[in-house]
Amino acid sequence: MALIITDECINCDVCEPECPNDAISQGPEIYVIDPARCTECVGHFDKPQCREVCPVDCIPNDPAHVESREALGLKYAALMASRATA
Repeated sequence: MALIITDECINCDVCEPECPNDAISQGPEIYVIDPARCTECVGHFDKPQCREVCPVDCIPNDPAHVESREALGLKYAALMASRATA
């Protein structure tokens, strides 16, 4: 399951540099997570790093993008393969 940043975001800028997949960017009002790039850090870390550093705990699972751990692993592999050819 991808993650999502809620309206409680205070734009503190700590999550974006922690994302190993570059899935987090500044949106029009708050930071946003690209579900096509979010693997919940599967393949990189044991826990989602954005959640680990978020001071206001505003990064829940995104119910619109439900994925198994296996699917997240496959997404991670595809992202790493595309980086290798870029």
